[in-house]
Amino acid sequence: MQTVLSKSATKAFAGRSAAPVRPSVAAKAAAPDTVTSTAEMSGLEYAKTLPGISQPFPDMFDPAGFAAQAKVSEIRRWRESEIVHGRVAMLAALGFIVQEQLEDFPAFLNADGHITGPAIYQFQQVEARGAVFWEPLLLAIGLAESYRVGLGWATPVGNGFNSVKPADEYELGNLGFDPLNLGPKDDPVAWKDMQTKELNNGRLAMIAIAAFTVEELVSHQEIFKHLALGLEKEAILELDDVEKDLNLPVTPVPSLVIKELAN
Repeated sequence: MQTVLSKSATKAFAGRSAAPVRPSVAAKAAAPDTVTSTAEMSGLEYAKTLPGISQPFPDMFDPAGFAAQAKVSEIRRWRESEIVHGRVAMLAALGFIVQEQLEDFPAFLNADGHITGPAIYQFQQVEARGAVFWEPLLLAIGLAESYRVGLGWATPVGNGFNSVKPADEYELGNLGFDPLNLGPKDDPVAWKDMQTKELNNGRLAMIAIAAFTVEELVSHQEIFKHLALGLEKEAILELDDVEKDLNLPVTPVPSLVIKELAN
């Protein structure tokens, strides 16, 4: 009888131990940057094990030396924030271009052209016409952030306040959202390389969206309209220089072009 019970208990324990592991933990366990414990590592040492280090800075770009003075928990929080801000910036940069170039496309319910001009002023135009803008946006952001915080952030009590879960519980940035199954989770090297590409594109997008915003605040023109007018002006000036060098009469600039350049 005892032998039968022992065999049954062994089978039950084996079945429980073979339970599937959360994808984020499994990916972290298989990654080459995983260590048994990060408790003995400095913040700088831990940062160098993470994705995001690439040419032309093979030894990590940190001119202010923040990582040298940081704890592992701080590095993890900063990296999580960098990933999130990069993803938001990539969506924002794409949104700037799409909404300015396709503002008259019927699918955007704007065939009458009421919403137009630089992207930074378009949401005010939506509200001015009685449409609801901020409420659904804030609701969507709140739902997405609640899910992310619940998945990756430690319970805000004691020493766990404002910190990301440890590496054995949560892989930074991995929310389990991969509907097209593009992430090569079975290949740790390729997985880390893809994470680095995402970080680099996010960093570029953060710079780009800041530049878009400043440019539209200064020029009050759409991104590509400002670019086209700048190229047109340079072409006109270059043509004038060529005509002067060849002793040719300077071609008069059409009044419409002069008016556009003046704006």
